[in-house]
Amino acid sequence: MCGIVGILSLEKKPVYLEELRWMSAAIAHRGPDEDGFYLGKMAGLGMRRLSIIDLKTGRQPISSEDGTVWVVFNGEIYNYKQLRRKLEQKGHCFSTTTDTETIVHLYEEYGERCVEEMRGMFAFAVWDERRRKLLIARDRLGIKPLYYAEVNGRLVFASELKAILQLPEVERTLNWKALNRLFTFLCTPASESIVQGIHKLEPGHTLVTSPGQKPSIRCYWDVHFQPDPRLTEERCTEQLRELLEESVQLHMVSDVPVGAFLSGGIDSSAVVATMARLTPDRVRTFSIGFPEDDYNELQFARTIAKKFGTQHHELLLEPNVFEIMEDLAWHLDEPFGDSSAIPTFMVSKLASQYVKVVLSGDGGDELFAGYDKYAVEDRERNRLLPAAVRKLLGSLGRMIPEGVRGRNLLRHLSLTGAERYLDASTLFRSEEKTKLLQDDALETLSAHDPWQREIQHMAQANGNWLSTLQYLDHKSYLPLDILTKVDRMSMAHSLEVRVPLLDHKLVEFAATIPPELKLHHGTRKYIFKQALRGILPAEIIQKPKQGFAIPLARWFRGKLDGFVRELLLSEKTRQRGILRPRYVERLLELHKKGKDLDLQLWTLISFEMWCRTFLDGRVSETCECETENDPSQLVLQAPVK
Repeated sequence: MCGIVGILSLEKKPVYLEELRWMSAAIAHRGPDEDGFYLGKMAGLGMRRLSIIDLKTGRQPISSEDGTVWVVFNGEIYNYKQLRRKLEQKGHCFSTTTDTETIVHLYEEYGERCVEEMRGMFAFAVWDERRRKLLIARDRLGIKPLYYAEVNGRLVFASELKAILQLPEVERTLNWKALNRLFTFLCTPASESIVQGIHKLEPGHTLVTSPGQKPSIRCYWDVHFQPDPRLTEERCTEQLRELLEESVQLHMVSDVPVGAFLSGGIDSSAVVATMARLTPDRVRTFSIGFPEDDYNELQFARTIAKKFGTQHHELLLEPNVFEIMEDLAWHLDEPFGDSSAIPTFMVSKLASQYVKVVLSGDGGDELFAGYDKYAVEDRERNRLLPAAVRKLLGSLGRMIPEGVRGRNLLRHLSLTGAERYLDASTLFRSEEKTKLLQDDALETLSAHDPWQREIQHMAQANGNWLSTLQYLDHKSYLPLDILTKVDRMSMAHSLEVRVPLLDHKLVEFAATIPPELKLHHGTRKYIFKQALRGILPAEIIQKPKQGFAIPLARWFRGKLDGFVRELLLSEKTRQRGILRPRYVERLLELHKKGKDLDLQLWTLISFEMWCRTFLDGRVSETCECETENDPSQLVLQAPVK
């Protein structure tokens, strides 16, 4: 696990070693063990390494035998041993035992299509000196991040946004399209960041470019939810057990100890149970809980820990999150409205005290239809209302004052199809943004439709309704929310998190399972639960889904009330000219009276903290460069070989 950075000159503008050092230093938390750099005439690569595989000889960047192809790599290639044997048979010579070197030889053999051979999580860059070609790539599901931008005749890229912001020519201009999506779906878009001009390479995509050429972006993989009606329940359960065991075994490959996050839910419990069966050692497990009983799942985590004999570690989270707000903003990289980032940050901190690697159960809900919203949509589809009735309900809803119970329900019932589903997931609707935002901000924001990309994804799915919703979540919610949160909050503590349920072989099989075996007579994740009977205790399989929520609504009415008000109504926040203080006061008032608006308030808090961290100057304050030399005065370095 590492953090990578790089610069390619597109118009014969020089690349300086010091710039790479600046960028690398900003993401030192991703790889505290060592750094490494390559600098050629047209391109420079850098990395920070968290040593997991081949601790002695796995230092990056790594080159081909003749020193013409160089790679920096963030992630893990789980099938690298099989790939190595295959490449050696073709005549390739290896000088290390690391999975990173596999990428170099795969590129030599297959070019850009090398990504199709890899099984793992990754973001990497290959610089081909002889062909003067740069390839950057991101894994299929979007487990590992990769940002890039074209600035002053150069293409720059990095594992995190803050690394690109180290370059003085990068302007920190707010991207209003990204902000609109944040206020709608809690996070920024798949292809754009909160900073104008800085993009994300989307999951399952590669980017290839050379000096003088426009970058070419290609999608090399996408999940296709095409149910196979020939699959029986018996066959599905058998195949799921086999694929789960294979994936967990691959994900446990490491030269350092491996632990697991354990929430007490079915997904993390399945991973822990499989780990315990595959290793003679006691698995270390890590859980987080809350003083509030209705949010606390520690008793279920303890049940699994006891059954499988794990070395179990717990942490009770108290409402003092304001103490870590600056750290959260810094490590999240972009404003982020999902408050479960808080417990993820804390459980990662706990685990990092004992291990460098953990496995998690993320992805199970998206694969096997575990969310309540799937069941709700199923019910709503079965109670379709005539168009005239829907129109009347919409009119009645608009007449009810904001904050009065029933207003949003009537409005929601007036919608149909994709709009109804997206409306249920929307944070601030159009009429609410009109009240929330100052006139100038609203005018700029309103030029972008935050639902457009989601509607396109749903149209692309072209399948049954459940497959359509699952495809949408794999394109948006999973990579933009769940995986972003896990990556940033774990790497904040130099902890590698692996997600065996998102091995692409397992994902591809799950996409063929018939919908009626996923959502079966109202039972969510039916087929996955069937596959785990006899492996997990019945109480774990049968317990209602709780999610990784925190009692933020209560905290905002209690100990954190003063913090929220002081931040959102401060003079500094007002001077930004984006939010209307009167409406923010209204949200605080409604929340205090019992209407849960914690997600809305948390999103506004996250945005303001991001502004203070990145727009008001913390980037330069936090990342100390290793030298005070002006990069324009540095001499180009010879390639490091």
